[in-house]
Amino acid sequence: MRQNLRIVMAQLNLRVGDVQGNAERIIEAANSAREAWEADVIVFPELALCGYPPEDLLLRSSMQRRIESGLQRLRDEVRGIYLVLGYPWLEDELRYNACAVIADGQLLATYYKQHLPNYRVFDEKRYFEPGRQPCVVDIKGVPVALSICEDIWHPEPMAQARAAGARLMLSLNASPFHLDKQLEREEILAERVAEGGMPVIYVNQVGGQDELVFDGGSCVMDAGGMICQRAPAFVEGLYPVDLQVEDGCWVPRRTHCVELPELEASVYQALVVGVRDYVRKNGFNGVLLGLSGGIDSALTLAVAADALGAERVEAVMMPYHYTAQISLEDAEAEARLLGVAYRVMSIGPMVEAFQQVLAPVFDGQPRDASEENLQARCRGTLLMAMSNKKGSLVLTTGNKSELAVGYATLYGDMAGGFDVLKDVPKTLVFRLAEYRNSLGPVIPPRVIERPPSAELAPGQRDEDSLPPYGVLDEILTLYIEHDLSANAIIAEGFDEDTVNRVLAMVDRNEYKRRQAAVGVRVTQRGFGRDRRYPITSGWRLGD
Repeated sequence: MRQNLRIVMAQLNLRVGDVQGNAERIIEAANSAREAWEADVIVFPELALCGYPPEDLLLRSSMQRRIESGLQRLRDEVRGIYLVLGYPWLEDELRYNACAVIADGQLLATYYKQHLPNYRVFDEKRYFEPGRQPCVVDIKGVPVALSICEDIWHPEPMAQARAAGARLMLSLNASPFHLDKQLEREEILAERVAEGGMPVIYVNQVGGQDELVFDGGSCVMDAGGMICQRAPAFVEGLYPVDLQVEDGCWVPRRTHCVELPELEASVYQALVVGVRDYVRKNGFNGVLLGLSGGIDSALTLAVAADALGAERVEAVMMPYHYTAQISLEDAEAEARLLGVAYRVMSIGPMVEAFQQVLAPVFDGQPRDASEENLQARCRGTLLMAMSNKKGSLVLTTGNKSELAVGYATLYGDMAGGFDVLKDVPKTLVFRLAEYRNSLGPVIPPRVIERPPSAELAPGQRDEDSLPPYGVLDEILTLYIEHDLSANAIIAEGFDEDTVNRVLAMVDRNEYKRRQAAVGVRVTQRGFGRDRRYPITSGWRLGD
């Protein structure tokens, strides 16, 4: 039996649909692992060749031809190292989520994913058939089992691998980030290694793909359940793993384990990566946003500058009669501290022109949100015009709490292409602002301390229309992320009228959320592909 083995974890940021480009990245990484690390094996993430999640690109007739061409390139151009990588594969008109072992031009083994996730953001049963069999392949004298992502969350594939004589498992993953996800992964890995009595090398991808962000966190767990190695979160790289035989068992060498980031740090990193990759992968020149002097736009601006660099960010303050002087001062201070381009564009003439045209329609009717929303819609129009002219992406600045209850204006502050804080509750916005200032002050303290206000009417405050955000966010978490009924939430000790009012607002504003910009998912139940409710519904609150 061979006494040692070096395996490189390829924690890469690949591009969905770019089979040729991904093949080039894979070839480059394999050659680097062989030359720089003298690696025996390199392991890539799930569906690395087409990127994850490919969604309905899988249904394109040319996908199989492109995959076959990409695999042939890998067989032709990589020598002296074993490749383990994932890709979609058609066989007898059935499509599988597959992975293979390739060495020196030969495809040595193929494995089909057995457990297809079909919950939360996952929809794999729409595209794939499940595999049925384990795959254990000899790699330089070591019997190695293959598994793909969801397989590691279930006991059967590990049991199959053990029965087939495997001594090591390679797990290929495309596991998206949400709060405390890495802890969940490592708890599951501990269960599997206890059942299988073998180490697991867990390789995950990094990068942003629409609303999903992948945080990496590739790691190695020995047969005793100890994390021997952990790659940094949200960072691309090649990470070598050394294994040796001790008393007949394969044991990973313990090396430096990157510590898990604190909650605020992990969420902030996810937002930065989500913005950076959405802008980069979609070819925008930069971003622009409306800067109000409030905390949401201040945090959004900080994320954008950290993601793209100040030179690719422009902030626009668009004051009206109700804009406080301190808002003007704070917005300018934020832009100056971050070094971004900044301009002031008064919307007074636009709003007054709209009011004049609408005067015959509004005549004799009391003033209400219709007039207030004109301000937001004028701002949205200006930003979208600048976007068209400059080729910059408009970032909207609404948070999850506001979006949940409809405290946002369609075609106004909701106008834009990407909502950085879409899945960030307001209470977490405050924590993230404090966290970002701990790295260097970029948000004036009074922006964090002053009561939130849309500034669409004299003396307006968010809590004139909404419960305190501490209460609101707790109710929203129970309703949106845990699917509790109104009665169950009331039983948790919340005021009945408040619960019924909040839940009614959530249900009533589904139509707004359908028209909202895509945004980074950081919780276990984000709006979008994660939570799908009908707009038209006769459902009533209660049980």
